[in-house]
This record gives sequence, C-alpha cells and structure tokens, in this order.
Amino acid sequence: MDSYTADQVINGTWGEMWLDGNMMAEVSALQAKVTLKKTAINMCGTLVDGQKVTGMELKGTVKLHKVTSAMIKANSDAIKSGKTPEHTIVSNLADPQSLGAERIVLKGVMFDELTLIDWEAKKNGEESAPFTYQDWDLLDLI
Repeated sequence: MDSYTADQVINGTWGEMWLDGNMMAEVSALQAKVTLKKTAINMCGTLVDGQKVTGMELKGTVKLHKVTSAMIKANSDAIKSGKTPEHTIVSNLADPQSLGAERIVLKGVMFDELTLIDWEAKKNGEESAPFTYQDWDLLDLI
C-alpha cells in the first residue's frame, strides 16, 4: 500500500471479544503478544553475537468494566478443585471505515490470576486479567 487516508486507521472502539463463545460486551481493551526468546550465538570475525530464536512467549491482557462476575464464574470452581481452566478467546476488530476486519483466535488461554475483590469508593469497577496462551489462528486479516 503506497498511501492511506486517516479514516482507514482502525479504531479499537469497534473491538469485540468472545470468551469460550460468549461475547464479553464489558471488554474495554485486549492485547496479545508473541515475544521471541533468543539465544546469543558467538560468531568468529565479529564482536557482535548473532541471535538464534529458541522459543516464544505468548502473553496478553484483557481489561473489562466490572459489570458481572463472568471472570469469577469462568475460573473459580476449576481453580478451587486444583484444575487449570483453559479458554478460547476470539478477537474481532472491525472499524466500519477501515479496509476490513481483523479476527484472531487465541487457544489454550490460561489466566494468570483471578481478581475476587477490587473496589474503591467513587471509582468505576474495572478488572485486568493477564493471561498466557498456547497457540493462535489468523481468521481474517486486513
């Protein structure tokens, strides 16, 4: 693409998230990253180490307005019984003025923590849930 117009820049206001097939309307932000793990490789003839990719770290965070107890319901019983709950997240970002929609599925999602109580007077309720995941599929790209 040689150029673009300002109205084609995709806006997160149009983002949607499904957790295990249930739309989470209260989501305010979603981020998932792939971080490459590298090992330094000593190389003759240079003072600079080369880098070999030897693994990946898959992490993310979902932020929600506190509207329901959905995250507690989705995780509490399994955690208390000694099980590790795994989930599937589908993200859809479809700004009507953009060049299309971006839809990605995260598989084997495991939340790192479960917030049971977090409130403060005169402050709207929010939750932030960091997670790891095992795999992803690209469903729709722009």
